Amino acid sequence: MNGGRQDGTLPLAAAAERIRRRPGRPRNASEVKSALAPQAPAPSVALEKSTTSGATVPGVCPLQPRLLDLASASVYLSVSSWTLRDLEAAGHLSRVRLPLPLGREVRKVLFDREDLDRLVAQSKELPQKGLASRS
Repeated sequence: MNGGRQDGTLPLAAAAERIRRRPGRPRNASEVKSALAPQAPAPSVALEKSTTSGATVPGVCPLQPRLLDLASASVYLSVSSWTLRDLEAAGHLSRVRLPLPLGREVRKVLFDREDLDRLVAQSKELPQKGLASRS
């Protein structure tokens, strides 16, 4: 005896095949068709012209947020979030504090994208002319 079933498959192979299937009881084809809700055709929406710019308005507008949270700002500058916290504590970078009612403020640490760009512009090293002329 080879330990297999009459159709020639091994018991573990049949079990492995059952595990790979979707969970639950297999359904008949007629049950699947009746279980699905009838689908309405998708509306065809044409791109409309903007009155101000004359360009087409896409469905998803690539809008860049002005305020970035700590994680996004650290990705934007390619530094760690702890480095950003250190820059804020040292006074090199200012945090945006949004007011809430009753004299409170938003607890999320937010940075202005323009402040981040200004920090990068101020931190650039200028080429030294004296070193280039010596060689």
